Amino acid sequence: MQLEVELIQDERRLAAVADEWNALAGTVPFRRSEWLATWWRHFRRAGDELFVPAVYDRERRLVALAPWYLSRDGWHGRVLRFLGSGKVCSEYLSVLADCPVADQVVGRLASWLTHEASGKWDLLDFDGVASSDVVLARLADELSATGCRAFRRQREQIWRLTLPASWDELVGRLSKKRRAKIRAQEREFFESGRAKLQTADDARGISQGLDVLHRLHQARRSSLGEAGCFALPQFEGFLAESALRFQRLGRLRLQWLEVDRRPGAVEFDLLGGDALFYYQTGIEPGLAEISPGWLLQAASLKRAIAEGCRYFDFLRGDEAYKSTWGAQPEPLVQFRIAARRPLARLRHKLWRAALEGKNHWQSTKNWAVATCGKKAC
Repeated sequence: MQLEVELIQDERRLAAVADEWNALAGTVPFRRSEWLATWWRHFRRAGDELFVPAVYDRERRLVALAPWYLSRDGWHGRVLRFLGSGKVCSEYLSVLADCPVADQVVGRLASWLTHEASGKWDLLDFDGVASSDVVLARLADELSATGCRAFRRQREQIWRLTLPASWDELVGRLSKKRRAKIRAQEREFFESGRAKLQTADDARGISQGLDVLHRLHQARRSSLGEAGCFALPQFEGFLAESALRFQRLGRLRLQWLEVDRRPGAVEFDLLGGDALFYYQTGIEPGLAEISPGWLLQAASLKRAIAEGCRYFDFLRGDEAYKSTWGAQPEPLVQFRIAARRPLARLRHKLWRAALEGKNHWQSTKNWAVATCGKKAC
């Protein structure tokens, strides 16, 4: 199959392919233009450039798109990363390819990166990739075969829960103690009317819900000694614009739980196909004794089942509550692929050496702490 690669570096050109882009994104909301193009508008830094290879077939049909951008790093040189990267924690980012031609697309993209675009980049840095992503794994293999240096390491885990047909069935899977607690909470808060679920259905509701999210998220993070997402100056504007765009698509679930007319917990979730993606939360620390986060999570799971969702995706992080519900983990991985030029390979070699030194120091420190503890020193 004859494939042509066009490098998109202009925002207007990128907007022109938004519909075709979204068709390739499938059911993952974090792969859509509404998420990634919005991220670019709010998080781009001085010197960053769009670097989006679009792959077309002979009929000029878009069959693949790599939503990347180029940044310049004094140590690593010219680095290609996914739009949406960093502390925003966009999940399941990948090269978006039409499945029947995915193999041909990977081969053509690898050839393009090492020939037509060979002088434009020094490092591909793709972090937080699902370990099951075969497209990126194949791309790494193809580039390795040309002389590039590829490195893969495990990162955090994502957790996904397969939902049963009914709420009662999900509760029945829990431990006896947990089932009793859930039933008691339902009676005490929901059946009594003390707890009410509020949902943002329009622009005014979104504004109200985001205010609640900002306040409760930061309060919770502050109580744990952490900065919180809203400490990033760009995050609030990014989330507000994304919320409006996904609300128009009918894919936003911004909801909060009021307990005795006081906001106790809040969620920012996105819908994609038959899955709900549990993106951002906040909890009122002053109501910790009644577990408002658990109450809202139960209400959210119950609603997802009622709406026909098959999956509840808790995304990254190994918090204990995820396994309590029965969610299963999948590792995330990082791919770092250095260009085959000598300087790029040297930089990669030095980075690997620094990483190994850091890991050795950390393991030595952990051993020393463990040994000291055993000796009661």
